[in-house]
Amino acid sequence: MIWTHLSKFRDLGLLLLRGTIGLYMAIGHGWGKILGGPEQWAGLGGTMELFGLGFVPTFWGFMAAFAEFAGALLVVLGLFTRPAALLLVINMGVAATAHMTGMIDGSPESALVYGFVFLSLVFVGPGKYSVDEIAG
Repeated sequence: MIWTHLSKFRDLGLLLLRGTIGLYMAIGHGWGKILGGPEQWAGLGGTMELFGLGFVPTFWGFMAAFAEFAGALLVVLGLFTRPAALLLVINMGVAATAHMTGMIDGSPESALVYGFVFLSLVFVGPGKYSVDEIAG
């Protein structure tokens, strides 16, 4: 069957997944938040009130922006893939919860989709076309 022959392209599939999803996250979501500065970071970090962590919202907001930008670029490179993807899973969980509770307007769909893709990468790893694999 043709489908069984495609398994030899598993690592190429992981590279495409990491590259597209990682770049969309880094450029489409993280970069703007990084450039947003302390005022935007404080707004982002305010969502941590949902979890009883409402203190230092600017710090939490910066960490969310940093995870979305730098963490996503690490996923693209396949460098520290699993820890970076795990940080993104947590970040997307907070975002989805904020959307579901109405703290942030809009649908939680994107955060959930990104979250499950990054969770999948935590389990399967980056594949052989990655810095993690080359390094070791």
